[in-house]
Amino acid sequence: MIISATEPDWEREKKVPGGYEPAKYLLSAIRNYQRLKLKTDPGAKMLSPFFVLLHRFWSAVSGADIPLNSKIGGGLMMPHPNGIVIHPEAEIGPNCLIFQQVTIGAGLKPGLPVIEGHVDIGAGAKIIGNIRIGAHARIGANAVVLHDVPGGATAVGIPAKIR
Repeated sequence: MIISATEPDWEREKKVPGGYEPAKYLLSAIRNYQRLKLKTDPGAKMLSPFFVLLHRFWSAVSGADIPLNSKIGGGLMMPHPNGIVIHPEAEIGPNCLIFQQVTIGAGLKPGLPVIEGHVDIGAGAKIIGNIRIGAHARIGANAVVLHDVPGGATAVGIPAKIR
C-alpha cells in the first residue's frame, strides 16, 4: 500500500482505547489547541488554557519538544517520541514518520526545513537549516542533513549523502 504524500491519513494519529501512546496524546493536544485558536467564541477562549496544560503534561511525559503552533500535517507517527525537537516554524507534511532523538530546526543558513509528505526520519537524525526534503524520502538513523533531499531518495551519513 502506498501512503499518500498529500492526503493525511488521520487513522495514524487515532488513539487506541486503553493504550499508552504519549505521542498521540501530545498530537491530540496540539491539534485541539490549534482548532480552538481558529474559533472566536468565548467558550473556545476558556478551553484554550486546558489544552495548553495538556500539551505541557504530554510534552513532559513523552520527552518531546513540539510547540503548540507547529506546522505539522496530519497522519504524523512518532512511535518513540523521546527527544524529538521541532522548530515552531519548520513545516512537516502529511503522513510522516519520526523516530526518537530527531531534531528539525535552524542552522547556519537563514530559514527552516520544509519536509514534504510521507517522509521517514530515522532515530537521531538532524535536519538543519533552509532545506527541503522531498516526498517519500527516507532519512537514515543519525544522519545530519544539511542539503536538499529529492523526493524518493535516501539520505545517510554525517553529513548526509544521497544513496
